[in-house]
Amino acid sequence: MLAFHATMTAAILGAIGLGGGLYEAVLIDRSWPRMPMLIQPARGGINRKLFWAPIHGLFELALVAAIWATWREPDVRCWVLAAFSIHVIVRISSFAYFIPLAMRFEAGSADDPEATAQVAGRWVRLSRWRLPFEFVAILCLIAALAPLSAPEIPAVSPTIALPFSPIRRSG
Repeated sequence: MLAFHATMTAAILGAIGLGGGLYEAVLIDRSWPRMPMLIQPARGGINRKLFWAPIHGLFELALVAAIWATWREPDVRCWVLAAFSIHVIVRISSFAYFIPLAMRFEAGSADDPEATAQVAGRWVRLSRWRLPFEFVAILCLIAALAPLSAPEIPAVSPTIALPFSPIRRSG
């Protein structure tokens, strides 16, 4: 039961993060390379850290809890570990490339606005590749839920008398 709830929580939090990523890709990322003030909190823009810091922290805690809760169930654990591994790969790329550049863009420290727009355009194009990876991680968590949510069917003892008999007895 704990394994199901921990894995479901991780899947829901991952889906919330994916939704935030889709929101940014569809609405924010289309405009901010040309209008950087959209992502600069000091200039009245959105503060993306207010969403991403808590959602990633909660998702990662839920993934660790799901790994712990499913550890004794190898057919489930492999899916949760796959989701965790995919997410870790995405996070490594985020910390190595995306987050440092995003902080520079948000700070507005650009000497050459045209060069910054080109770098921002590349950042947006590459950032979109994180979404399919996170989607696959969520699919892994959903796959892990399948055996956890399958109802246990009680075994019927052949000695139990049924109120009706499918076999007609003569006599």
